Amino acid sequence: MIHMMSVQLDVIPGDVRQNWKNIQEEIAKAEQSRADILILPEMCLSGYLIGDLWDQNSFLRECELYGEKIIRASKNLSIIFGNVAVDWKKTNDDGRPRKYNAAFVASGGHLVTRPDIPFPYAVKVLLPNYRQFDDKRYFTGLSELSREENLSPEKLMSPFTIPAGDEILKAGILLCEDSWDENYPLRPMEIISACRPEMLINISASPFTLGKEQKRHRIFSAASSRFHLPILYVNQRGLQNNGKDCYTFDGMTAAYGPDGILKRESPPYTEPRSSFLFTRESGCLCPCRTGTDAGSSSSMTLTALRYGVNKFLSAIGAERVVIGISGGIDSAVGAALYRSVLPPGQVLLVNTPTRFNSETTKNLAGELASRLQCPYIISPIGSFIDQTEQELQRLMDIYPGMSWKGTGVIKENIQARDRSSRILAGLSASFGGIFTCNANKTELSAGYATLYGDMSGALAATADLWKHQIYQLGRELNQWFPSPVIPDGIFALKPSAELSDSQNVDHNEGDPFIYDYHDYLFRSFIEPWERKTPEDILSWYMENTLEEHIGTPLSVHSLFPSPRSFIDDLEHWWNLFSGFAVAKRIQCPPLIAVSRRPYGFDLRESQLRPYYTEAYLDMKRKILNSDSREFR
Repeated sequence: MIHMMSVQLDVIPGDVRQNWKNIQEEIAKAEQSRADILILPEMCLSGYLIGDLWDQNSFLRECELYGEKIIRASKNLSIIFGNVAVDWKKTNDDGRPRKYNAAFVASGGHLVTRPDIPFPYAVKVLLPNYRQFDDKRYFTGLSELSREENLSPEKLMSPFTIPAGDEILKAGILLCEDSWDENYPLRPMEIISACRPEMLINISASPFTLGKEQKRHRIFSAASSRFHLPILYVNQRGLQNNGKDCYTFDGMTAAYGPDGILKRESPPYTEPRSSFLFTRESGCLCPCRTGTDAGSSSSMTLTALRYGVNKFLSAIGAERVVIGISGGIDSAVGAALYRSVLPPGQVLLVNTPTRFNSETTKNLAGELASRLQCPYIISPIGSFIDQTEQELQRLMDIYPGMSWKGTGVIKENIQARDRSSRILAGLSASFGGIFTCNANKTELSAGYATLYGDMSGALAATADLWKHQIYQLGRELNQWFPSPVIPDGIFALKPSAELSDSQNVDHNEGDPFIYDYHDYLFRSFIEPWERKTPEDILSWYMENTLEEHIGTPLSVHSLFPSPRSFIDDLEHWWNLFSGFAVAKRIQCPPLIAVSRRPYGFDLRESQLRPYYTEAYLDMKRKILNSDSREFR
């Protein structure tokens, strides 16, 4: 029987030295537990999302240096770990030193090698080049190496024979994407399984997104059942970013039996290590009875966001947060989220009313602050806004032919900028912390936010959530606290920016969205693998299948009395989505990613003019020139 220990290492991106210190501790724990094999995740020394840090030769040498330390520390057990492998004699296509995303096996203070393979590591086969992944920018894959060395991919993917106490383990080692091979011509799991290993081990740096664990279970369960092999999947924990999107790594190590059944899954974000016993004769991979069994469940959205916020604040050294609260749902959820990870005295809540803010929302903001037990400041900004307008008028009067054009929108944006860039920014500096951005994905999609105003802040923690998800998160936060912290009145209130008389919540006036429809419409523009356009939307409308395709719970024909009104609404939002909203999104603060496609580096956008295809324009002419009853 072979005792295996996996480490869901909390990897600090770019900090090789600290990651080594943490690995040292895990090696000591594994030795104390008399583990035969210790398994560390992909890129456990460097981190995975570290951008062009890979272009620093000194950083590469640092990774090599500490990789040698792991090798020397393997005297009493075998260690499987992920690290960058550098071939200093070769170059990539960009002229930089050749790099591989690699897995190493060390035992007895030396690397374990495979017969007739000229390098002592396994090279990642499949280099993802989609969504947030950019592996091909930095690394060379196994297929190219195979051609250069005149060795077959099958040869280069051969299993390792790993010392395991008094036994040996023949294991196929895969790196992350190598198991997500459904759309690749090369199938690493199939190739390795043909070499008759005793089990497959996948070491990963796999960022969390909603629903990803279900897809992983489907892929790994199908593979283990098909190849009649147990599979051990080991993922890291932590928070890493690509500059715009902050990704959490959930550490949900999972073990699958040769029958495809999930034997155990580590609880998300919390479990630093897991232990398993493997019996070679039976092929049984059994979890040791520690931690949470497979099948445990929790709110992954809330869990991921709390973990992400906590890690982000720790990474930038921020211990205090200033949050502008209005009495609306977005700021209430933001306040409750930050309060769930910080003591009450470290969260300063600020209400900045003008004459447009109702007593209803001001009272709700005060009640929220009281329930969260946070310090609370009320700072009316009417005089500030008047001063700003007067100064702009004075400046315009200086120049002949110019005049102050204080339109409604301009005045609304002045309010938003005075609140955020002026008041909240100043208070956060005095308070010794940061201030936040309360944006949601719906507003980002339409550009319904003020640039340098309410889009300012150090982090937009909830900017990857649609409005309906914001409400859901608020209810989950109320359940997380000992007693509800977000008042019922906030959930019942019509969302409103309260920047003008036309946005009076007491008259049931507010934001221009029908959230139960526009959330889903905007999502179709963004999140599907094949993103949708007005051409798709209008086609489904004409087929009376739009609700089914985008998932809205509302009847489109009940919302829009005629095809003209539907088309006007569609084009209004498409023009905003494809227009200046792009510039706003590019300048938005970093966000914590939870969806399949967050704005930022994952959804790469160019600033272009809105465009309508010929097919769309033809359908538009047809529907507007026809009896509208045909399309109801």
